[in-house]
Amino acid sequence: MLQTLTKARTDRVPSLNSLRKSLLSISPEEATFARRGFQCDDAQTQQQLERVGHTFLQGYHSAIAYDDSNLLLTQLNTVSPEWRGFAFEGAAMGLALLDGLTPWKGKRVERFLGEAGANHTYMVHVGVGWAIARLPWLRDEYLAKLDPLLSWLAIDGYGFHQGYFYGRDFVTGIAIPKRLSGYAGNVFDQGLGRSIWFVNGADLTRIPQTLENFPPVRRADLWSGIGLACTYAGGVDSDGIAALKIAAGEYQPELAQGAAFAAKTRLRARNLTAHTQMACQVLWGMSAEAAAEITDIALQDLPKSSPAKLKGKLGDMLPAYEIWRRRIQAQF
Repeated sequence: MLQTLTKARTDRVPSLNSLRKSLLSISPEEATFARRGFQCDDAQTQQQLERVGHTFLQGYHSAIAYDDSNLLLTQLNTVSPEWRGFAFEGAAMGLALLDGLTPWKGKRVERFLGEAGANHTYMVHVGVGWAIARLPWLRDEYLAKLDPLLSWLAIDGYGFHQGYFYGRDFVTGIAIPKRLSGYAGNVFDQGLGRSIWFVNGADLTRIPQTLENFPPVRRADLWSGIGLACTYAGGVDSDGIAALKIAAGEYQPELAQGAAFAAKTRLRARNLTAHTQMACQVLWGMSAEAAAEITDIALQDLPKSSPAKLKGKLGDMLPAYEIWRRRIQAQF
């Protein structure tokens, strides 16, 4: 009798996993420019940016498929180092969704951050933001579990998600996100800026035009996101980055700050790339290592803050995350 029950439980596991994958699966087509309606005039750039999306989905589906953290890590580490951060970002989305949908088996993200995802902590926090976009009623619960400083990156990830999947509303239509107030709106725009790099296919003419359509009060954060995306994801050569720097005009400090964030993210994960190094040389006039060090120095004596509660006005108190960003911009 015991053998029969054990066999029944074992036979039921694949079907439950199959059901989970079936319900949560995202088609690879969703990461294509054709499906998203993104514009790109350069085939190589389009291939580069589409690969970002496909690698993200590879990590996402791995997290959905593997309950065992060691098996998940094995799958993520099959991705080449240049692209691996995107896989970890996708895995974080998958784990966060599972935490939200099966709370009795929660703490997947927390365990991931404490173990396999530690070196990719920035990308993991951003990936949680994708889950927030899908399960917005769990936003505050998610944020309360994350690092008090880096939890703002989840709001950044939320902004990227909305721009990537709903660009007609948030990029073209310049919609303001609901249920966000105070400084959270600024961080949302930083993620939205990253998505504009993809929406406009890294086109150095369309991007400044797109940002000019936004109210001036939103442009600084959008340019920060552009700086992070062009430095981390790549897609253009050094002449393109130089042209972007000129186009940024008064927002060059924000553009450079985004680039420094990208450099730090890659160096912590030990997956520094030639295009990240190149972008830092053009935007900062220094190496990616030196730009990343600026972000570390700016963290010294930083006050603590958490976006767990996002309602109410910002007032005169700047969150630690914004103080961090401004210190970096001041070094430009």
